[in-house]
Amino acid sequence: MKIAHIEAIPFAIPYRKPLRFASGEVHTAEHVLVRVHTDDGVVGVAEAPPRPFTYGETQQSIVAVIDRIFAPEVVGLSLLEREVMHARLERTVGNPAAKAALDMAVWDALGRTLDLPVTQMLGGFTDRMRVSHMVGFASDEAMVADAERVRDTYGITVFKVKVGRRPVSLDVGACRALRAALGPDVELYVDGNRGWTPSEAARALRAMDDLDLTLSEELCPADDVLGRRWLTAQTTIPTVADESATTPGEVTRELLGGSATMISIKTARTGFHTSQRILHQCEGMGVEVVMGNQVDGQVGTACTVAFGAAHRHSSRRAGELSNFLDMSDDLLTEPLEIRGGELAVRPGPGLGIEIDPDKLAHYRTD
Repeated sequence: MKIAHIEAIPFAIPYRKPLRFASGEVHTAEHVLVRVHTDDGVVGVAEAPPRPFTYGETQQSIVAVIDRIFAPEVVGLSLLEREVMHARLERTVGNPAAKAALDMAVWDALGRTLDLPVTQMLGGFTDRMRVSHMVGFASDEAMVADAERVRDTYGITVFKVKVGRRPVSLDVGACRALRAALGPDVELYVDGNRGWTPSEAARALRAMDDLDLTLSEELCPADDVLGRRWLTAQTTIPTVADESATTPGEVTRELLGGSATMISIKTARTGFHTSQRILHQCEGMGVEVVMGNQVDGQVGTACTVAFGAAHRHSSRRAGELSNFLDMSDDLLTEPLEIRGGELAVRPGPGLGIEIDPDKLAHYRTD
């Protein structure tokens, strides 16, 4: 059960259409597949999606930090020495996606070694989650068409609408068009990716007061602590901290400081280890959470649903589990399937997924 070797494999898979939001846009999934090999011949996998416009990581930096810094610190440890591993990883500042992928690959390897599903090891509350779909920047007509297609094809009835454009009226109009087309029974919430000022965000929320929005996520810059605190006090819509709450310490600051009333947990950013700490922190404080998405592929989505379904608190809301639908292909031997608006956890040991060697050979870029 000792870690014998770690691989960080860069790969690139085009999106069917660009994904556009306030903090940037993505045309290709330039991610990193992390594989942890044990001395027993077991291989655990996870996915690191770099987001340079959010966390500063790139595909090249993730490969480099794993190969040159993290692997030498982790090789030789037992799969059970996770606290030791994280103590060593935390000596290096930043690099959240690299750390998260390494953590989740270790969990996958442990599950395969013990012949247990990771979701059962984490808590085993349920075996599926409702799915929320992200609707990115486009014309009102294109955004409505995307939402209707996803609803009709996959049964999804929860939509996260990307906002944060200027003028604010662009996004207000889009949300109105979506509500009019989808009807009152569909859940809509907004995510600004830090695109608006507090005053712009307050004006937009007032203009959409009749749309029954359920959440507002990271509408203002993450470091505008006072502005976000002021905005949260202006609205009755729950305020979700995402990029501003990436560590347990930041979660404490956001909640106790009044800058947020809910927390987005992203396993692509905090793995299983730190995500569980944040989840229990929120649960103890009586704060709701939503399982977020870092524009993950199917490997990363399998990780998110395994974690979200494992815990009662994180399985209550629809998780953001559908971004992989916009990718032209993926790496799994058996693609994930969303049915009736839900995504089930894969059965089997570990994460229950297998990498297709031919697809990996085709898409890897090293």
